[in-house]
Amino acid sequence: MKLPGFITKAWKWFRTPSHFAIGTVLILGFVAGIVFWGGFNTGMEMTNREEFCIGCHEMQENVYQEYVGTIHYSNRSGVRATCPDCHVPKEWGPKMIRKIQASKELYAKAFGIVSTPQKFEDHRLEMATREWNRMEANNSQECRNCHNFEFMDFSAQKSVAAKVHDRAEEAGQTCIDCHKGIAHKLPRNHDAGKEFKFSASGN
Repeated sequence: MKLPGFITKAWKWFRTPSHFAIGTVLILGFVAGIVFWGGFNTGMEMTNREEFCIGCHEMQENVYQEYVGTIHYSNRSGVRATCPDCHVPKEWGPKMIRKIQASKELYAKAFGIVSTPQKFEDHRLEMATREWNRMEANNSQECRNCHNFEFMDFSAQKSVAAKVHDRAEEAGQTCIDCHKGIAHKLPRNHDAGKEFKFSASGN
């Protein structure tokens, strides 16, 4: 059975060695890889800008305004921790996982699930708990990019802070165990004060 002409030509083209040298093919592939990877990373970094976070997540009139009033936004040192600094891991693998998780949160914005202050407050505990659990699972890695027990000078801290940090380090606690609500308002019916007193007393 004779194959149609176009199939015969395609098969012949496929089996015939290319007139391009293998080195040229490799170089072109290498350059294409660099362009793709550069474009991908540039796109990822664009999504790590605070302006992008505000534009895609329902936060402009609530949690962002709360954050603006904290020491993470304005302080004597002039070092600012932005949204991605606290909510997006720096390591490539965990960052990709976090981006995928965050893309699901766009559903809430698109369908107006948290589009009003009242709706946002109704879901605040659920959203906060999810983020606290994530930070606890990775040992508050984003906090530790700037704050680390190993580098703390307890003698320069207030006595109560030094005691709490010393006990927390011994107990293997992580930042988020005591510092819930440090950049955003706590959800209704959540008493983080009890957790702090528990840590401070050592009981």
